[in-house]
Formats: sequence, structure tokens, C-alpha cells
Amino acid sequence: MTDTRNTRVVIAGGGPAGMMCGFLLARAGIDVTVLEKHKDFLRDFRGDTVHPSTLEAIYELGLLDEFLALPHQEVKHLHVQIGERQFTAGDFSRLPTHCKFIALMPQWDLLNFLAKKARAFPNFKLMMQTEATGLIEENGEIVGVEIKTPDGMQKIRSDLVIGADGRHSTIRKAAGLAPKEFGVPIDVLWMRLPHRPGDPDEPVARLGAGRFLVMLYRGDYWQCALVVPKGGFEQIRAAGIEEFHNRLASIAGFAADRVDTIKSFDDVSLLTVTVNRLTQWARPGLLCIGDAAHAMSPVGGVGINIAVQDAIATANILWSVLAKGKPALDDLNKIQKRREFPARVTQAVQVAVQNNVVAPTLKSQGELKPPLVLKLLDAVPILAVLPAYAVGIGIRPEHIRSPVTRN
Repeated sequence: MTDTRNTRVVIAGGGPAGMMCGFLLARAGIDVTVLEKHKDFLRDFRGDTVHPSTLEAIYELGLLDEFLALPHQEVKHLHVQIGERQFTAGDFSRLPTHCKFIALMPQWDLLNFLAKKARAFPNFKLMMQTEATGLIEENGEIVGVEIKTPDGMQKIRSDLVIGADGRHSTIRKAAGLAPKEFGVPIDVLWMRLPHRPGDPDEPVARLGAGRFLVMLYRGDYWQCALVVPKGGFEQIRAAGIEEFHNRLASIAGFAADRVDTIKSFDDVSLLTVTVNRLTQWARPGLLCIGDAAHAMSPVGGVGINIAVQDAIATANILWSVLAKGKPALDDLNKIQKRREFPARVTQAVQVAVQNNVVAPTLKSQGELKPPLVLKLLDAVPILAVLPAYAVGIGIRPEHIRSPVTRN
């Protein structure tokens, strides 16, 4: 016999979108259950950049000091290294926010923090090791989810299902919603290199002939992203680890002397880059947000923050509707109307950067020349606040409007 539970809102996916949305709805007095298929949040090489827009939301929740007490690094400038020249491509120190920096923090710390705060509300439930495997549909309306738990298959009936289960969303597929795909010419290889005394302590993107490496300072190590042509990892693996060391050393600059700390390709994680977007985010009883609605490129590292903005907008718009009853499709469509434009613009910029900067760099063979925009930022440093605003705050930032209601 299959057990059946009941809740007002069930959220599939315990990532940034799911956890923030669950927290905000529970805080507003709505019964909510969040499903996370893993036993914990400890997974490496997920997005670890918490941007000023997200930090501003945490400030508005009254939790900023406690959040920033967690171990993190603060990024106030973004640098680009081309040959021997370094350019400042973003200056966060001038942003009109309480935190004028990007916080680099393991994503599991962000998720555990949100989960802890959400559990303070008796109407919040987090089910770990629980995966949404399908939808319950009656008369063309979604009325719950089928779930796989350590105790077997169960069902959860709800007034609203929110799909926040990432770019390979089971909920989205079960609902028959197919995203529009945008061609992506790159993939990303993640790895770690040791940080040593005398190293810089701010991120740098290093560009060279046929090479593109991003290095993020993480205290005692560098989190490195080597950009490669789409599908190129298999060719790199076939060439062997020594050739990979040579490839990495050719662009790693001051860190070239430690590339051999990567002992095998087991130390390298492939991110298959996808950029897509749903044309329809909702069905009666169902809403998709975050990567389930729009998978972002790693360009700018904005994925977490766009997902969090979706969650805030969802709570802002739906908390009062849910307090009165079941949301109609028109209510759910308001989320897409609010959040689709920021997603579209951000993805358009990401695709333009991929196609016009990153891909040509990977194909280049001669000496690279700095693009005009970097020369302009170098000549007029104050302009570096503009790309910082685009990355750190973005299009149509959301603010906490949902209330706190203790049951």
C-alpha cells in the first residue's frame, strides 16, 4: 500500500531556488514540503558564488551578519589576464548594496543555512533522500507528486507543485514541458589547484591562444574552470594526463608549477554547459522555477542568483494567494511574466559572450589582443561598475515582500 501525505505546497529540489522558496513560503505561514533526493548537500563544483543581489535579500531577512559569519571569501573586483596585461573587468565596491562584493561560499553552506532557518517554522518539512519521480494528475490538473523514499514509494497531494529540480528536471519532463535549446559551443572542466603564499587573492580569468581559464580564490586552494570546446573532454582524456598538465600549465600563470597535483582525470569534473528556457513555465497546479525553467551558462556565475530571484518573486506573488486557497493558472503565470525578461536578457548576454569572446579564444592560435571593451574599462576605471552591476545585481532584482507569520 502506498502512503499518501498532504501539504499545501511541495517543492521538488533542494537547491538554491527550492530552499529559498520553501523558506519564504513557510515563513509566510504556508505549509510547505521540500524534497531533496540526496542524503545531504555535500557535492563539489556546484555554483559557489553568492552575489550582492542574493546577499541583499539575506540582509532584508535580517540574517546577513549570521550568514557572513560562515567561512567565505569576498570578491570586490574581477580581473582578466591577457598575456602580461591585467584588466579590471568588474568593480563591485561601488554597487548600491549593503554588500559590495561577491561571497564565495560552498553551496552546501548556503543550503544548510536556509534549511536551518526554514526548520524554525513548524509548517516547513524537508525530506532528504526523497526524489520526485512523477506527477499526480486529475482532470488535467496537477494535484501532487509521486516520490521515492528510503521507505519505498509514496505520494504527496498538494495545492501546488513547484519544480525546482534543476536543468534535468524530472518534474518538467513529467509535465510535458520542453525547453527551447540554445546552441552552446563550450563545456567546462572543474578542478582544484593549491593556493600558495604569494598568490593573489582575487579571481582572475586568464586568456591565451586556444586557452581560457577562470581561477577562483577559495582560501587554501584555487577552484579552477578550464573552458574547452563542446564535447572536447573525451579528446583531452584520450591524450592522457601528462598532456592535460601541459595544457593547463600553458595558461595557469603563477600556478603552472602545481598542475601535477591533479593526479588523474578523477580529479577533474565535467560540466556540460546547457542554455535553455521554457516557453511555458506553468500548468494548472504546477510551476517551474530556477534551472528547471531556464538553464543558465556559467558565464558570470549568475545561475544561483537568478534562481534565488525566481524563488523570491514566487513567494512575493503567491504567499497571499496560497493563504486564501489554491492558486489559479493565471496566478502562476505571473511568475513567468515577472521573471522571464531577466532570464531572457541574461541568457542573451551569456550566449553573446560565449559566441563572440570565449569560442573565438578557444579557436585562436596567435597572440590575443585585448577586446575594445577591456581597453575602455582600463582607460576609464569607473566604468568597471557597469559590468559589476550586470553580474552582481542583474536585471530586475527582487526584494523580500512576503511577510513573516509564526504559526
